[in-house]
Amino acid sequence: MKNNFLLLFPALAVLGLTTQCQSSKPAVAASAAASAAPAAAPLAAKEYRYESVPGDPLGVRIYKLDNGLTVYLSDYKDAPRIQTYLAVRAGSKNDPATATGLAHYLEHMVFKGTSKLGTQDWAKEKIELDKIEALYEVYRGQRNDAAARKRTYHQIDSISGVAATYAVPNEYDKVMGAIGAKGSNAHTSNEETVYQEDIPSNQLEKWAAIQAERMREMVPRLFHTELEAVYEEKNRGLDSDFNKEFEALNASLYPTHPYGTQTTIGTIEHLQNPSITEIKKYFGQYYVPNNVALCLSGDLDFDQTIRLIDKYFGVMPSKPVPVFNAPVEQPITAPITKEIIGPQSENVMIGYRLPGKASKDAVRLRMLDKILTNGQAGLIDLDLNQQQKVLEAASFTDLNDDYSTHVIYGTPRAGQKLEDVKALLQGELAKVKAGNFPDWLIPAIINNEKLTRTKSYESNEARASAMYEAFIERIDWKDYLQQQDDFGKITKAEIVKFANDNYGENFVTVFKRTGVDPNKVKVVKPAITPVPANRDVASAYYKQLTALPSTELEPVFVDYKKDIQETEIKPGLPLYYTHNAENGLFNLSYVFDLGKNNDPRWGLAADYLQYLGTGKYTAAQLQQEFYKLGCSFNVSSGADRIFVTLNGLDSNLEPALQLFEQLMAAPKPDATALKNMVAGVLKQRQDAKLEKRVILNAAMVSYVKYGPKNPFTNNLSEKELKALKPEQLTALIKKLETYQHRVLYYGPRTEEATVTVLKAEHKTPAKLTPAPAAKDFAEQPLKDKKVYWVDYNMVQAEILFLTKGDLYSKELAPTLALYNEYFGGGMGSIVFQDLRESKALAYSAYSGYNSADKLGRSNYNLSYIGTQSDKLPEAMAGMEALLTEMPVAEANLEIAKNAIRNSISTERITKGNILMSYERAKRLGLDYDLRRDVYASTQKMTFDELRKFQLAKISGQNQVILVIGSKDRLNFKELAKYGQVQQLTLKEIFGY
Repeated sequence: MKNNFLLLFPALAVLGLTTQCQSSKPAVAASAAASAAPAAAPLAAKEYRYESVPGDPLGVRIYKLDNGLTVYLSDYKDAPRIQTYLAVRAGSKNDPATATGLAHYLEHMVFKGTSKLGTQDWAKEKIELDKIEALYEVYRGQRNDAAARKRTYHQIDSISGVAATYAVPNEYDKVMGAIGAKGSNAHTSNEETVYQEDIPSNQLEKWAAIQAERMREMVPRLFHTELEAVYEEKNRGLDSDFNKEFEALNASLYPTHPYGTQTTIGTIEHLQNPSITEIKKYFGQYYVPNNVALCLSGDLDFDQTIRLIDKYFGVMPSKPVPVFNAPVEQPITAPITKEIIGPQSENVMIGYRLPGKASKDAVRLRMLDKILTNGQAGLIDLDLNQQQKVLEAASFTDLNDDYSTHVIYGTPRAGQKLEDVKALLQGELAKVKAGNFPDWLIPAIINNEKLTRTKSYESNEARASAMYEAFIERIDWKDYLQQQDDFGKITKAEIVKFANDNYGENFVTVFKRTGVDPNKVKVVKPAITPVPANRDVASAYYKQLTALPSTELEPVFVDYKKDIQETEIKPGLPLYYTHNAENGLFNLSYVFDLGKNNDPRWGLAADYLQYLGTGKYTAAQLQQEFYKLGCSFNVSSGADRIFVTLNGLDSNLEPALQLFEQLMAAPKPDATALKNMVAGVLKQRQDAKLEKRVILNAAMVSYVKYGPKNPFTNNLSEKELKALKPEQLTALIKKLETYQHRVLYYGPRTEEATVTVLKAEHKTPAKLTPAPAAKDFAEQPLKDKKVYWVDYNMVQAEILFLTKGDLYSKELAPTLALYNEYFGGGMGSIVFQDLRESKALAYSAYSGYNSADKLGRSNYNLSYIGTQSDKLPEAMAGMEALLTEMPVAEANLEIAKNAIRNSISTERITKGNILMSYERAKRLGLDYDLRRDVYASTQKMTFDELRKFQLAKISGQNQVILVIGSKDRLNFKELAKYGQVQQLTLKEIFGY
């Protein structure tokens, strides 16, 4: 589960008037036993009334069940799947001040099952769970008696082992996996706790049954092992400078409101003294139907869906919900300054406190945010980023019910003071207050926001997210849609007044400086005895639920010959075309089979282009012209491919293409821009050496796969960078379209019309030149067992196990799909169950045998675990044991097979994704949808076949282990058990 401060989603609709409607088909009422057991029962006729808004592009229907449960439904038949959210109006601000982190920890517990789901013998299990609950209350009262606490925790650990013998760990995850659900997750933030599933449409009843069951009650099953996972999640946050910075900002902006006085994950003190009794009380108060919404978007039938939801949820009783009385913050009358120190790169963050998201001011705030940063033509975009006055700057909002936060953020260039970055950011805000921005900018923002919403309508996740946003916000759907209409009516004068009224000396500045944090702490783990995984058992409820009938859906595979029209713009220049019948947006790409491996200057040339203009337009004017047209362009260079992409409103394709082709054909060299870009690249390289994810997942992995000279280090040296001439990079840009390439188009115009505009605007020579030879980086054999480590000041240790496999072969695809699903792919996998659920060794653990993305390259098995440094011996031994001898669990294997079958049968590769799917297939030598082979073969596979693969390709194979952690905390004696231990320096792995 993720603990994030906010999920931000744009308003997704337009204004209309509310009408009352009712279903035209006969409906049914809930069976009194529906929640008790997912069995069919005679149902009486019932009519369901709903609200809708005329002109709503999502066509949302809002139902209210008799018990107060709110249901939002939107029918969108892009694929036979449904995105679901179960949203509870309760988050970390509702935590008791004496038990912070409660809402978040409860979110974890809701995945553990009930008295029916997740248990083999509830009567016996309950006796032990009640003992554990009582002992935790004793434990909380022993804060000042370490010896007594140790004895009590030993009792908790001992009894938890007994209770676990009756449990069925991860049974919820097993159910969702078996029905083909994706994205099983949840998040807790200030106002909300939201549970999400992306399910096949033919599994709707099973989804409704199990969601209602876990809403019915919360059982604190496997409590102390899950608490360990939360400890690890807390430690990950303690290792994140951004988390600490944002917490410091909120603490100053909200000195009395829980937004600042509490954090979602909670304090160390409260995490180490949990109360099951308090968690149960919270669940009983807030997890009631009149405080919950179900939000579904996808391939659904309105009448059938509301009947099923009422059948399973309608019997739940409503209850009064505690009223949250928001503390009123006093005005900030003078600037507040804070400092945070940590190992990551420096930055400055400026925050303002504003009214809550349901207010008119929140709509104005959204506009002001876009005036500053919209990715193309905002003041910060052009004045600071495009002119390279800072390394990076941005504006973002954190909208909540009671208050909203506006944050302006910047990272410095080499030698630049954070105070100077702060002054530049405030200078851009001062321009808004003075009305010093073009009159066309607000209308352009409005138009581009409409385009963004139109694009988002293609995503069921975005559609359903808008619904739960409205519910959490406590506003009618009509008013939620009205917000977008209000956004479209905002004037320049209104924004200038808003800025002057709200942006004065009332801000908080947080300076994040690089160094050793003198206040670094960690959550210390108690001793935990692993609990049994019980993989081959199932509850009676699970068996009953999975036995519910469902209509079998047949898969639909992409037929590249039918789904893509291939023609030629001119001899040697192919066009691959797919029609967009849904909206007026297009995506046009030129794809070149060359990149940094051919010449490391390509990546620099692609980046340089954003700072260049033409003879007619400056770089800033060019970005503004594209923004006015509702279009944008991007040039990206990878190791062996360059994508030149133009997208936006198809009615403006011709002028946008003309602008873009002018830039590609005649970019105007700019020596100052190049000098600044080079300085920025050098600063970014230094900052990358401060980021642990880059160190581990990019630098160290590339070093091991290819040696010191590898695609990651294939960069110009500092001397070469500084010697670059503007004309060298502009010459590369001009030459790009003379190389052989292909054109991909997804949009509403016809194939013939597309060819016509490309013939007129895409100027290329009569004969295109083959791409120059690329540098070949040979993969290393990985014959010796070695442990490479890098020193990094952090609480946790992060470990990767890397094994080299065979060259890519499509014949392996079914085996790899089943192995990954079974062994290490999700919360129901063997790795997750064993290392997190049973042994409580990590918050995150996974393993996957990853296929190469190109013919001639090797597959690799990569396994990861992040753990406290003092748990490193157990974590490494645990992962190594699983890789050496894969546990046998026939029940899990059947779940994995069902997950693959249900997933593929309901997946649909559509729209522009068809073209990108074809691009990936061609790199692997395929001319058909490989999922066809996976679907046909995995259902017939046996565990013996899977074990044979694991023994041949993973168990006992030479592996390299990569570790990042603090040298003061790592156990080097333990590391030496796995091979020769060698420290890597940052210079070795980064190449500079």
